[in-house]
Amino acid sequence: MHATDKTYSSLQVNPQIIHELAPTGVLRAGLNLSNSLLNNGRTASGEPTGVAPDMARAIADHLGVGLALVSFPSPGVLADAAESNVWDIGLIGAEPARAEKISFSAAYVEIEATYLVPENSPLTDVKDVDRPGVRIAVSQRTAYDLWLVRNIQHAKLVHAQGFDATFEVFVRDGLDAMASLRPLLLADVQKLPGSRILAGQFTAIQQSIGTHKSHSAGAAFLRAFVEEAKRSGLVAQLIQRHQVEGLSVAPLYPVEAES
Repeated sequence: MHATDKTYSSLQVNPQIIHELAPTGVLRAGLNLSNSLLNNGRTASGEPTGVAPDMARAIADHLGVGLALVSFPSPGVLADAAESNVWDIGLIGAEPARAEKISFSAAYVEIEATYLVPENSPLTDVKDVDRPGVRIAVSQRTAYDLWLVRNIQHAKLVHAQGFDATFEVFVRDGLDAMASLRPLLLADVQKLPGSRILAGQFTAIQQSIGTHKSHSAGAAFLRAFVEEAKRSGLVAQLIQRHQVEGLSVAPLYPVEAES
């Protein structure tokens, strides 16, 4: 989707922003392919499609540069590559551990995170899960895993690599709960008879756009762009275009005017 000049006319682009966000003349956008809500398809040539690629394309259009999509198998691997000069912007969840190397915009979308429990589970609410003896399956280094690592006090986290492996461990080892994004659990609950998704959420995973910590001008531009994309309706249009259930536009966040 192309950002219109009218919608984004207030967002000024200067040579420093171009230098920081597209030093090669092309905007290299890092995508987390394990998030199938934001990267939910492919072109005939195999290029990822979805809300995240379209957001990256709108940014490249406004900067007046080309776009190169750089795929990563997980958000942790994408974040680890922050200092490897392989991407200019990264579209992942903003987490404190990642913010040590990456400057993030406010979120452009939110995804509710909750638990799947097996048949006959005594757990009925997300508040019931964090107690001694409860074992939670979770995909390692996802944004909601990082939240759980910081906040779970009594239950035990059992990590696996990726969504499919996490579901396999949850079922095979008879764990008490599986943490994931609610839209993804809607598919998993169909695969396990009697299972159910708990009411409520333990956190809302906010998906943001980041760039390297040293890119102060580029980071300020991304913050302003994301707010305008939410305000103008661009993000809502992309969610509707790609028919993503369980994804919502994040609240507007005040952005200070840049001189």
